[in-house]
Amino acid sequence: MFGVVLFAVYASSAPELDEELLRDPISPVFLANDGETEIPYFTAQNREYVEYDDIPQVMEDAILATEDNRFYDHSGIDLIRLGGAVVANITGGFGSQGASTITQQVIKNSFLSNEKTLKRKAQEAYLAFKLEQEYSKEEIFEMYFNKILMSGNTYGFGTAAEQFFGKPAAELELHEAALLAGMPQSPNRYNPFKNPQAAEERRDVVLNLMEQHGKIDAAQKEEAWNTPVESTLVPEDQRTTTEESTEYTAFMEMVVDELEALEGGYSLDEGLTIYTTLEPYVQERVNETMESDLFFDDEVESAMTVVDTKTGGISAVGAAREYEGDVRRNFATSKDRVIGSTIKPLVSYGPAIEYLDWSTGQTLVDEEYSYSSGQEIRNVDGQFLGPMTAREALYRSRNIPAVKALAEVGSDNAKDFIQKLGLDLDNVYESTALGADNISSVELAGAFAAFGNNGVFTEPHTIKKIVFRDGSTEEIVAPEPVTAMKDSTAYMVTDMLRDAVDTSIAGATGKEAAISGLDMAGKTGTSNYSEENLQEYGLDASSARDVWFAGYTTDYSISVWSGYPDVRTPIDTASNERLLAQRLFKQVMSQISSPETASFQQPDSVSQEVIEVGTEPLRLASPFTPWSMRSEELFARGTEPSTVSERFVADPDRPSGLRADVSGNTANLSWSHGSDDVSFEVSVNGEVLTTTDDTNYSYDGLEEGVTYTFRVVATQNGRRSDPASTTIEITPPPEEEPEEEPEEEPVEEEPVEEEPAEEEPVEEEPAEEQPAEEQPAEEQPAEEQPAEEQPAEEEPAEEEAVETPDEPVDTPEQPEEPEEADQEGSGSNASSSNENGNGNSNDNENGNNDGNNNGNNSNSEDDEDAS
Repeated sequence: MFGVVLFAVYASSAPELDEELLRDPISPVFLANDGETEIPYFTAQNREYVEYDDIPQVMEDAILATEDNRFYDHSGIDLIRLGGAVVANITGGFGSQGASTITQQVIKNSFLSNEKTLKRKAQEAYLAFKLEQEYSKEEIFEMYFNKILMSGNTYGFGTAAEQFFGKPAAELELHEAALLAGMPQSPNRYNPFKNPQAAEERRDVVLNLMEQHGKIDAAQKEEAWNTPVESTLVPEDQRTTTEESTEYTAFMEMVVDELEALEGGYSLDEGLTIYTTLEPYVQERVNETMESDLFFDDEVESAMTVVDTKTGGISAVGAAREYEGDVRRNFATSKDRVIGSTIKPLVSYGPAIEYLDWSTGQTLVDEEYSYSSGQEIRNVDGQFLGPMTAREALYRSRNIPAVKALAEVGSDNAKDFIQKLGLDLDNVYESTALGADNISSVELAGAFAAFGNNGVFTEPHTIKKIVFRDGSTEEIVAPEPVTAMKDSTAYMVTDMLRDAVDTSIAGATGKEAAISGLDMAGKTGTSNYSEENLQEYGLDASSARDVWFAGYTTDYSISVWSGYPDVRTPIDTASNERLLAQRLFKQVMSQISSPETASFQQPDSVSQEVIEVGTEPLRLASPFTPWSMRSEELFARGTEPSTVSERFVADPDRPSGLRADVSGNTANLSWSHGSDDVSFEVSVNGEVLTTTDDTNYSYDGLEEGVTYTFRVVATQNGRRSDPASTTIEITPPPEEEPEEEPEEEPVEEEPVEEEPAEEEPVEEEPAEEQPAEEQPAEEQPAEEQPAEEQPAEEEPAEEEAVETPDEPVDTPEQPEEPEEADQEGSGSNASSSNENGNGNSNDNENGNNDGNNNGNNSNSEDDEDAS
């Protein structure tokens, strides 16, 4: 009883029947991204109206077998079909299966929303029954036949017959009628121009139903089955579009496809208002670019997709040059082209940063390398550049480092990473680092947008919300944003891809796309032919199937493909043809970008450090690292290296001013050094005495007649300076030294100049009597010749006497020894000399400093040259 009352309540609020609405389709309204600008695409006039008497029986049979086989037996509601739907809804949930008759479909498409509620179903049943009371079955069938949406903005079976087969409905053959009868279930999916295989499969289902319900026999079914769908379609060059304008055709086709794919069973013939993501100004710039003179011949094709970096909304689409809908193939949504190196940040470097904590400075070696199968991997220039950072490997687009990076990441991590970016690859192989298919320009633009949006990904889409015919009921259908990666990963990849389009960086591969004053990032891609294809097509090694460019700012992400429809026709990468995708990108991005476009902002989760290129693991650059091997790189905060590279750290300076002052049997050493954080190793005659932080040391135990060589070496962090050294010799004092003092008076009597000639013989005789060293005391009374005793002990003194005959008395005193003693500042009987033979003079200090500085300069130059 309650159900009857509820049904009555719902039925009482149902709208009145309106014949105009019953017979004419209710066109949807499409609004652009601003929510106000209407997009001129669908019109109710795009149809060929057919009277019931002109509908062929084969067409009616096909429709009834598919949609409502008991149409002529029920009164608007098929209770048998309804019972089956009820069971399905109990087991599968309300709305899982429909039970709508043709009459109910006419009502729904004319007056009601597509809501799956009891109220709507009650109103639909009531109005269907009422419609059956006021109109004949033939009139209702005619309404359905001309009102139903077939594809795009094509309404009615008569219009579809002309569009797809180029003939009126009355001339349709069985296999053609069956194909059309199956299309309303999913108009764009079963569009034979776009999806002939899916259309054929659906046609065969309809033929089975026709046989099942006795409309045709098995022989007729078999004959129709064996007829290829494309055999009677309008030839591609003769097809015409039904749209008022082709300016937004590619975009609007995507809207229709997306609407059909949405859960809820929305239909364009329900009078919906659809809010889209289209930006007319952006679409106009895309259209102009696709018609520009940037193309180097008439056959080369291109496609591009522009996506809002923040929202994932598709702002514009370029499906092909001079695209006119189903007339041509939509290259923007096609997935059969290999994207080449554009995939490198997606499967190699992005996952390595995300999962392995790589920095942008991670060391990779560009060297001879092969796949696990043994197949050699080549770089485009055939060269190997050795160790480099991940940053350089990416902006130079080196192949071998990318393959190595993917090997480190692992295929599971790589697949997980790209799936979060909306890319669905069945498998990730070693070669995937260099390219993959099954990715469209739409998907590529969406994936790159996540890098520019702090790692947040929103699936590219064309519809934001849908408002129903009542004007108040609406549904938000835009995808929800998801975090696909850490913001640190997104920024680090972006910063590397900035370099790829930096005109000041040698080797950057995307310079042609650079736009002055605009902070942007991007990646090139080229897909090559296999060796077999090159031979089969008669092509040279510079031939490429496809060229790509994907780039983004904080506002827009654009991906561009260029190539020929016939894959046997190549792009010549040895010429500027390879730059087409970059130039198309640049023209669009430069026109749609605002001067106020925000720059990419480094998040707090990222830090910067100057590293030494080529270190493994990474080390910080030292003050001595050559500039050519320094690089400022990014790290996820907390993963920065703490160790400073010692590869180019210079040895400490040599100590300077080393002195050995002798006092008694003690040598007091002192020296100086310009650094405070060094220690000093002190040794004598090769034996280490001590290591000290002081700049002085006292050595006790000097012995007469022994020569001592002291060395001091500066040490710092395990590195050693050149040694500073000085030598002293301890000689015994003269035995009668006190008696020599008065005899030195003749030294002061310089006027005695005539005597040297007479005394020369006297000096020679003692030199000849050297063996008489044991009796110096007997000769002491000879006060006139005191100096003769010492020359007998040291022959060099005699040579001095010969060289300076004007100083006969001073000759035995050996002027070298007192001179050194004066330099030492000591009156002891010790002789010393430094490593330069100058003792502890200022020359020693200067010599040390000059030698050390020159040595360091020489090393630095050698290191820089070597690097």
